[in-house]
Amino acid sequence: YVSVEFTRAKTFYFRHYDFVKRHLCKGDTGRQLPGSAMHGYTRLVVWLLLLSSSSPCFGHVTSDSDVQCLKDLKQSVIDPNGVLEASWSFSNNGIDGYICRFTGVECWHPDQNRVLGLRLGNLGLEGLFPPGLHLCSFMTALDMSGNNFSGPLPEHIFEQMGYMTYLDLSNNSFSGVIPAGIGNMTYLSTLALQHNQFAGGIPAQLGNTSQLISFNVADNSLSGPVLDSLQRFPATNFTANPGLCGPPLDKRCKKRFRVRIHVRLVRTREMFVRIQKLLHRINDASIIGALAGFIFGFMVAFYFPHKFLFCGRL
Repeated sequence: YVSVEFTRAKTFYFRHYDFVKRHLCKGDTGRQLPGSAMHGYTRLVVWLLLLSSSSPCFGHVTSDSDVQCLKDLKQSVIDPNGVLEASWSFSNNGIDGYICRFTGVECWHPDQNRVLGLRLGNLGLEGLFPPGLHLCSFMTALDMSGNNFSGPLPEHIFEQMGYMTYLDLSNNSFSGVIPAGIGNMTYLSTLALQHNQFAGGIPAQLGNTSQLISFNVADNSLSGPVLDSLQRFPATNFTANPGLCGPPLDKRCKKRFRVRIHVRLVRTREMFVRIQKLLHRINDASIIGALAGFIFGFMVAFYFPHKFLFCGRL
């Protein structure tokens, strides 16, 4: 279920955990990490997580936020099959790494309560998207596919999950728009949103996710053009969205009637503004002209009275 980068990062972490504990935690920051041939992106993820958590330097440290993340998740979802109820017991909270034994939970190290990924696919879970998942701040992979989740995705929750590389929410009933915050996941390489009920357009922010190697939004209710940066993916990853258009789909994008009406209204409004300005100018010119004429007439009558013919009675 995990991406290639996720698997490499995890393997690297376990393989060199003792090395990091011996050298990095003693302040030997000049020591080169083993595996120099490792993919640069994977090494970056590992380094960020190691340096951010610093858990090897302090022994077996319990992450309260990760534990709270799982507690909130268990409380917020409906578990008709009792999978989480049978496995997720928080009574052993004094044991290091006890949450790593939970069904679907993968940790960075067996002796740390630090969530690396959640594999919750096809467990029959129901409800809204768990709001407390952002507390698993070092999580790099989330698989909630093949369940019965519904409702919109939280707007800003993904902005707080900066290390995410793999996100699979496919085969559910999620609705609403795709949050633009997903596009801020710098390291995201896999995004699977197919077979849901998402509507609206594909957020422009997703065009910034240059690390994406897998992207699928098939079978939703999306509309609008496919972003230029996403046109490299197969057409099958966009099918069954009646409103989507543009490459790699065969459907050409057409201007909607609503768009044409909006453009016409804008142009009409601009025309009225111009006419109004012109009328103001005409009014201003008329007033100035009348005033100038009055002053000129008064001056001529005052200085050259003999030029005027008056009635004898006057």
